[in-house]
Amino acid sequence: MIGKFISLEGVDGAGKTTHLEFLSDYLVKRHFTVLITREPGGTNTGEQLRSILLDATEPIEPLTELLMMFAARAEHVQKVIRPALLAGTWVLCDRFTDATYAYQGGGRGIDSRNIEVLEGMTQGDLSPDLTFLLDLPVEIGLRRRRGLDRSRDRFESLDLAFKQRVRLAYLARSEAEPRMLCLDGTLPIETIQHEMGEKLGQLLEESAL
Repeated sequence: MIGKFISLEGVDGAGKTTHLEFLSDYLVKRHFTVLITREPGGTNTGEQLRSILLDATEPIEPLTELLMMFAARAEHVQKVIRPALLAGTWVLCDRFTDATYAYQGGGRGIDSRNIEVLEGMTQGDLSPDLTFLLDLPVEIGLRRRRGLDRSRDRFESLDLAFKQRVRLAYLARSEAEPRMLCLDGTLPIETIQHEMGEKLGQLLEESAL
């Protein structure tokens, strides 16, 4: 049986890591093999590209940023995601192509048609079976991030207007994509995970048919 592909999306501070762990535990308890991965990254090459992409000290052009994102994704898809799915593993990914439409499209202003071309070249027909979008006001996300003892990366260092554009792009995409479930990231963790569990249960039922 082919595995399922689930991605988590959201602005900085949305709590993706916590919810990825919940989804993994949910599936493991039901005897599924699970792989947690991330973008950009997931492979040796992808992690090297991630270091460059997130380095706030070295400016790069928006087009360069876009191409590097898809270069990392090409490695990720071919070397990690597709093989895992074919082996029956459920793949949980911290961000995927929806993030590119939000950050490089909405945030940087790159034409979505150019993103679509690269998406087709890189992924073919591969798309998440289910995507959870953790939405919350940008200001709340920023307050949450300030509580972390670490330096800010390239995207975290960008201004409020950029982050607002990213959020709006995410929301617009979630309205257009039936596979995306938008969740209120300001709700208690237990409430959010209850909704996730219900949706994941539906996917499991559909997979069993």
